Amino acid sequence: MWRDPGAPADSFYQVRPECTDVPKTRFKIKAGKTLSVRKWQAAFTPEGYLDIGKTLSRIHRGGIHPSIRGEVWEFLLGCYDPKSTFDEREQIRQRRRMQYARWKEECRQLFPVVGSGRFITAPVISDDGQPIQDPLVLLEANPDKGQALPPVDNGGTNVRGSGMETVKDKKAIQWMLTLHQIGLDVVRTDRTLVFYEKQENLSKLWDILAVYAWIDTDVGYCQGMSDLCSPMIILLEDEADAFWCFERLMRRLRGNFRCTDSSVGVETQLSNLAAITQVIDPKLHQHLETLGGGDYLFAFRMLMVLFRREFSFGDSLYLWEMMWALEYDPDLFSLYEEPESASEKAEGSKGKAKSRHCGKFERENLKNGGKNSEPPLPISIFLVASVLKDKSSKLLHEARGLDDVVKILNDMTGNLDAKKACTGAMKLHKKYLKKAKKP
Repeated sequence: MWRDPGAPADSFYQVRPECTDVPKTRFKIKAGKTLSVRKWQAAFTPEGYLDIGKTLSRIHRGGIHPSIRGEVWEFLLGCYDPKSTFDEREQIRQRRRMQYARWKEECRQLFPVVGSGRFITAPVISDDGQPIQDPLVLLEANPDKGQALPPVDNGGTNVRGSGMETVKDKKAIQWMLTLHQIGLDVVRTDRTLVFYEKQENLSKLWDILAVYAWIDTDVGYCQGMSDLCSPMIILLEDEADAFWCFERLMRRLRGNFRCTDSSVGVETQLSNLAAITQVIDPKLHQHLETLGGGDYLFAFRMLMVLFRREFSFGDSLYLWEMMWALEYDPDLFSLYEEPESASEKAEGSKGKAKSRHCGKFERENLKNGGKNSEPPLPISIFLVASVLKDKSSKLLHEARGLDDVVKILNDMTGNLDAKKACTGAMKLHKKYLKKAKKP
């Protein structure tokens, strides 16, 4: 039977011509499988209610057409409720845009480079709130690359670096200490893409991360967050819409970035990964322990930035949307917007009606009563476990130390298939739930 080989999606995320060693995108736009513009529009009623069940199965079959990816992601990440109308969503969108503008203005008042179309990569303040008078700060590196030449004149007042007053507010000091780190990461993020040749796009990424660090004082900014935010500003033209999509993604992942003096949040997921591997591949787990890798720190990056380094840019987006479609919970929007009433609603919406609108992975969790005990493990952990299982033989025979483990896993870059990885994760999830149930 004739099969559609699919159209390549690389043209949507153009790579700079000098970057020749970038992995090619395997994702292909396939008629009848990929969620197309036509199918997406047909999934809405005239009032704007979305048939999320059909949409999820289409995404799992063939991903999302790049031209509508941003607006579909807004539903997958819980920005909007599929049971809302076009008008209701427009009201929410406008309200959120105003909220983002208010937060951004708060940040601009503290540090006028925010929203100026530029950004910084050198520290502007010391730990005790003293302005740094270093020439590098005053003449911030090459402006052609988008870094901010310092301190702009804001309505006649002297700012950063020339006569700036000592900052006394602890929250403001903490925030300002992260701004140059955000800048350093921004210039390294997706630098192979033509999109980031434009200074305005780099500064947009910096602005969103700076505003997020201001409002989430618990987490602030950590390395890796720029990799998670970057696709949002490529897919969503409006900066505020991109911010809210990133904020929703961070609701799922912020636990990974939470740090204390003695631990990093992602360690919980790494110990879950160890427990899963011990159940489904005890020999491999034993081998990794013998090599001194029982803490599974070699998988740190995969979990922190959701496989952004292991796949091409286009394929990592395809992987993300399949993961989110599999994990989709129809109560997500109310869970984020009205946490109290959502838990009551979730109790009442269990069963077939809810199940039909859930992703496959979430359905398995519902079947196994995962909602009644501890929160279910995210699919990302099973994805990593699936990759390890796939490389089990190679790791057992060739890894003689942790360096070998890292090398074998690094060699996968660009050679992984996103759909196969998701299918493998689903199989392992079922197997794990069965084995974990046994006394």
